[in-house]
Amino acid sequence: MAGHSKWANIKHKKAAVDAKRGAAFTKVVKVIVVAVKKGGPDPGMNPSLRLAVEKARSVNMPKDNIERAIKKASGEDGSVTYEELTYEGYAQGGVALLVDALTDNKNRTTPEIRKIFEKGGGNMGEMGCVNWMFNTNGVITMPCMGKTEDELMEVALEAGADDISLDGDVAEITTGPDSMTEVIDALKAQGFDPSGDVAKIAENTVSVNLETAKKILRLMDNIEEHEDVQNVYSSMDLSAEVQEALEKEGF
Repeated sequence: MAGHSKWANIKHKKAAVDAKRGAAFTKVVKVIVVAVKKGGPDPGMNPSLRLAVEKARSVNMPKDNIERAIKKASGEDGSVTYEELTYEGYAQGGVALLVDALTDNKNRTTPEIRKIFEKGGGNMGEMGCVNWMFNTNGVITMPCMGKTEDELMEVALEAGADDISLDGDVAEITTGPDSMTEVIDALKAQGFDPSGDVAKIAENTVSVNLETAKKILRLMDNIEEHEDVQNVYSSMDLSAEVQEALEKEGF
């Protein structure tokens, strides 16, 4: 979980930069569109859309933009279709990478992602080559608000979570993917400020040294900057010493 937690922190910092560029808006709109296509335009009846709307709010997307995206997806304001794709491969050190993407042109996106893998010293593999290594979970993060780990554990389990771990003053809670929105609602009702996403977490991780970690993080960063990429997951595990060194170097 150390590598996952660290990458979640890195993604959080990067999200603020992306929001300034407008890249985050583009990516969130795609998530909203797919959620509406699957479960309808009512967030109250569509947990995936409710989560997508929360994600949009987290990057400060204006309410009008959110409503426009929902209307567009529901056919009230034109029509657009995105295909969900998963790319799999390896980075340096035998670390597995799993990439979630949404695209309206698979023939454009696939070779572009392959090229990023290759330029970063990785290899994009065939479908199924690493997917089996990852489990799908809901991952919720929230400030500890002065609570101890035992107190937070009691709160999280009562809300329906599976497990909890602390990283400084931030709690990371894991749930089943289908129960995440209910757990978020329960935590909010108790005064917490949780945010969550469905994530794919490696069942077995690979420890790497500092130099290898930097190469892998650069590759992951470059992949995630692609406009069609939603998430990048890895089986990399970062020790406390490597995490500290990365932070000192601005990663």
